Amino acid sequence: MKPLLLAASLLVLASCIKPGPLPVMGEIPPFQLVSQTGQLFDSASLDGHVWVADFIYTTCTGPCPLMSAHMRQLQNSTAETPDVLLVSMTVDPVHDTPPVLADYARNFKQDPSRWFFLTGDVDKLNDLGVHAFKLNSVDGSLTHSTRFVLVDRRRRIRGFYTYGEDTFMRNLLHDVRQLEQERP
Repeated sequence: MKPLLLAASLLVLASCIKPGPLPVMGEIPPFQLVSQTGQLFDSASLDGHVWVADFIYTTCTGPCPLMSAHMRQLQNSTAETPDVLLVSMTVDPVHDTPPVLADYARNFKQDPSRWFFLTGDVDKLNDLGVHAFKLNSVDGSLTHSTRFVLVDRRRRIRGFYTYGEDTFMRNLLHDVRQLEQERP
């Protein structure tokens, strides 16, 4: 009986401990790309929001459809916190024009007020992929990371989450909610 009581007490105490702040792993510089609507997308519209980014391309037969399905799951799981935004950037800007991205977005039931699909100049996307998000190059090879990036209200990277890991969605949602509760 005593070991059970001790275990229960430790569980109660552990649930009372607040998690520590998430580390700052980098900063996303201001950028401008083009959204699936064909309109200019300025990163300033993300300021003040917690957001999650990934890199995909629409003709991918590998992980991209599953990554986008996870973004949709994230969109649905954070519906009660509409300030959480999602950003999917293409690694194939030559093919992934705004109309192509718009079709792809509709396929995943994208909420256009919260989930943005972005394309633009190859050099700008490459710079963001390599230097800002620390994920992958956008060089025509169509290779890309399967990680999601959590960004806080001040465009600071606060976490990387690899698609395919057993607990990635649970950890990502936990950290999104933690950042939502932080005040700048």
